[in-house]
Amino acid sequence: MPKSYNEICQSAKYKLTGHGDRRIDALMECFEHMDPSMEADIYGTGGIINDFEKDIACFLGKENAVFFPSGTMAQQIALRIWCDAKGLKNVAYHPLCHLEIHEKDGMKILHHLEPTLLGTKDRLFNMEDLKSVNKPIACLLVELPQREIGGQLPPWEELISISEFCKNGGIKLHLDGARLFEILPYYNKSAADICSLFDSVYISFYKGLGGIAGAMLAGRTEFIESAKVWKRRHGGDLISLYPYIVSAKHSMNKRIGNMGKYWQHALTAAERLNKIEGVSTVPEVPVCNMFHAYFDTTKENLESIFADIIEKYNLAIVRNIREIDNSICKSELSFGDSFELIPQEILDKAFEQLESEFIKLVEK
Repeated sequence: MPKSYNEICQSAKYKLTGHGDRRIDALMECFEHMDPSMEADIYGTGGIINDFEKDIACFLGKENAVFFPSGTMAQQIALRIWCDAKGLKNVAYHPLCHLEIHEKDGMKILHHLEPTLLGTKDRLFNMEDLKSVNKPIACLLVELPQREIGGQLPPWEELISISEFCKNGGIKLHLDGARLFEILPYYNKSAADICSLFDSVYISFYKGLGGIAGAMLAGRTEFIESAKVWKRRHGGDLISLYPYIVSAKHSMNKRIGNMGKYWQHALTAAERLNKIEGVSTVPEVPVCNMFHAYFDTTKENLESIFADIIEKYNLAIVRNIREIDNSICKSELSFGDSFELIPQEILDKAFEQLESEFIKLVEK
């Protein structure tokens, strides 16, 4: 049976994006320098988890934090707490928010919360969209960066305006900061600077950091104590979470200082792609380590082009390809450790072949 495109990508020695294949040896690396006699956490208590929670709370400039096995759990709980406190069921967020398109309506079915969708799917929402809401809302969720539209970011001044609007209107402001660390170079702000605009913050340890799994929810102590109760109700207090915590700490220490470099990799790749007729990126100039690439051809044809590049140069330029219609495809590119492992000669030849293939398509 012929290999699928994903299988062909997996076999490539070099990958343009990511931190490399997810393999269990990553966990072995995390434990190399750990004291094997260290006590494990038990149902959310113990030094290994509580000390890490305090460290992250401090890093984010918040009073307290609690570790969750997943961001889906953390964010639904955050919105539930803010809605209960306000006595409202209404929250607001972007139409392509993770809670709206990836969680099987968990927020609506489990917590009976109702969303107000701000703006349109093809752009960031803005102050005008927020001011146009004609019903009271308990909480506004802002995702930085907005992943589903290529990792776009609002200007810093707009974030300040949104924060002030929420404070003046008695609306709690929650940050979906799954990729918070990746945006620090663009804003040239600390994590605490950005989080100071928000009442609660969620961060992920497996997106740009490359950990196994896990998330942190941070805010005032009263909020976090409520979150701990809801975490238990959701079954989030596993007997022990230390493999995730050890991985999160290791990955954070390993990569937190590389976000500016990953952003530069994205800028380099986007510039090369945008020079090819029939290829474009959103945004045209990336504002973090990710962007979306659009290709004016069919999925079948695009997979054939990239598979040939893999065969010749052992380099996977894009992995997941989604066909938007019969003549346009889209792929998300997120940059990490893998990019700088590619020999420059291979990188150049692969992009030259990609350009050559699209020239042929234009000439047809």
